[in-house]
Amino acid sequence: MIVIYALLGLAFLGLIFGPGAWVAATMLRHGGERPDYPGTGGELARHLLDEAGLSHVKVERVPAGDHYAPDEKAVRLSAGNFDGRSVTAVAVAAHEVGHALQHAEGYRPLMLRQSLARWAGGITRIGAVMLMATPVIFAVTHSPALLVAQAVGAFAIMFVTVVIHVLTLPTEFNASFSRALPVLQRFIPEHDMKAARSVLWAAALTYVASALVTLLDITRWLRIIRF
Repeated sequence: MIVIYALLGLAFLGLIFGPGAWVAATMLRHGGERPDYPGTGGELARHLLDEAGLSHVKVERVPAGDHYAPDEKAVRLSAGNFDGRSVTAVAVAAHEVGHALQHAEGYRPLMLRQSLARWAGGITRIGAVMLMATPVIFAVTHSPALLVAQAVGAFAIMFVTVVIHVLTLPTEFNASFSRALPVLQRFIPEHDMKAARSVLWAAALTYVASALVTLLDITRWLRIIRF
C-alpha cells in the first residue's frame, strides 16, 4: 500500500511540475547561440514593432520573465533572450510582440485576460489570508460549520486564479501560432522551424504550468488545515 501511495504521489508531482520542467527544458535546449542569425531577440522585437507601426512600444531588457506589459506598452525580454541570437530568443521575442499586436488591435481575449489579471493577485492574497485565519476563527467560535464555510470560500477564491490562467490559453496560442510563427518563417531558416514551433508551444503553455503550481499551493493548505 505504501508503494502505491508513493507512486501516486510521484505521479501527482509529475503532473504539477512536469509542464514547467518541459517548458524550461525546451527553452534551454534551443537556446544555443546562432552566429548566423542576423540579429538578437531584442533587435527582432524592435524591428517587428516598427514594421507594424508600433514604434511607441518599448523593448526592454529585464532580469527574468519574458512578457508584454500592456499598461506600460513594453515588450520585456529576459537578458538571455534580449541579447541572444538563438531559436529560443527570436521565438520568444516574436511571441511577446504578438501580444503587442493583439493589444494594438484590441484583441478581446487579451483584453479579458488583462482585466482578470488586475485582480488575480489580490484574490490569491485574500484567499491565503482567509486560510491562515481559519484556525483562529475556529478557536474563537468553535463552530465547525463556520470553519468549513470559510475554508470553502477561501479555496474558491484561490481557485479563481487557476481559472484565469486557463482563460489565457487562447491568447497565448494566438500569439504563438497566428502571429509569431508566420513572422519566424520569414526570418529564420526552414530547418529551424521545428525547434521554433517547440519554443512557441513552450511560450504558450507557460500559464498552464503556473496554474498547476497554484493547484499545488491549494493542496498544501489542505494539509495544513485539519477539520
